[in-house]
Amino acid sequence: MRKQTVFLYALLFFAAWSVVGAACAQQWPARAVRIIVPFPPGQAADIITRIVAERLSPALGQQVIVDNRPGAGAAVGTEIGAKSTPDCYTFVAGGSAALAINPHLYQKLGYDTPRDFAPVTQLVAIAMVFVVNPSLAARDLSEFIRLARQRPGELNYGSSGSGSTSHLVSAALAARAGITLVHVPYKGAVQALTDLITGQVMLVADTPPTVVPHIQAKKIRPIATSMLKRIPQLPDVPTVDEQGVRGYDLNTWTSIVAPIATPPAILDRMNAEIMKIIAQPEVNKRLIEMGFIPVGSSREQFATFLAKEYASWAKIVQASGAKVD
Repeated sequence: MRKQTVFLYALLFFAAWSVVGAACAQQWPARAVRIIVPFPPGQAADIITRIVAERLSPALGQQVIVDNRPGAGAAVGTEIGAKSTPDCYTFVAGGSAALAINPHLYQKLGYDTPRDFAPVTQLVAIAMVFVVNPSLAARDLSEFIRLARQRPGELNYGSSGSGSTSHLVSAALAARAGITLVHVPYKGAVQALTDLITGQVMLVADTPPTVVPHIQAKKIRPIATSMLKRIPQLPDVPTVDEQGVRGYDLNTWTSIVAPIATPPAILDRMNAEIMKIIAQPEVNKRLIEMGFIPVGSSREQFATFLAKEYASWAKIVQASGAKVD
């Protein structure tokens, strides 16, 4: 009898939500739209989201509010988005860490990406740049790999923490190149780069906005980038793939997702408006200048991409042995 009651309540819930969702889609947007950013103000995901939100407000005819909810490697804000009331007005600026890495990294996580989120669009891709101290006898990745093979277990790399993107891309590089490197985790990118500059660690991987100023000041040397194609910010730096580690293509990214119950009509509208914004020449130029690769994918393209990334990062996390309680 209890099972029948539960089933009946479930049917009533979904029937009610279908009615609410249809009405919501017809009137939407009738008030301010919220985009949760699971990072503090000033970080990459926040900057990108605010660029989009500034132009999305007039496109929708309603204010678009950026709501920063940082904590636990993006897990706090992402969980808030997953558990928010499906009111058609809440979205999340989800990135590779929150949506593709954390589900495989955390022992206990308050959300599940495939179960809790509907893809809207990928905003940008962000390459990782492998950089070394200028005193190291390696002017490119090929030389670094050769040096690591000559001195197995002697070379180290810094990261912004165990399970961070900088950790995982470096661990994946070592595994695919067949070299042994010692991982030195820090509590953030600033400390890792500081110790790289002073020669305490030999290699760090981070994003262009973080490393390019130090490269220009000649405090560190770039030896490779992580995408299959060279990036506009560092056109003279060869990719990992170009330097012999074939097929290596790992990068971070930022996207927009919505609670799973959000009606398709609203997802379509958000996707269409954001794609137009990303395609604007001034937005494109600004994003590239800041170190990002503009994307603006369809819902279907992003859904396929997200599923692939989710599976790919699962293998990388497992191989790295990284876990967070």
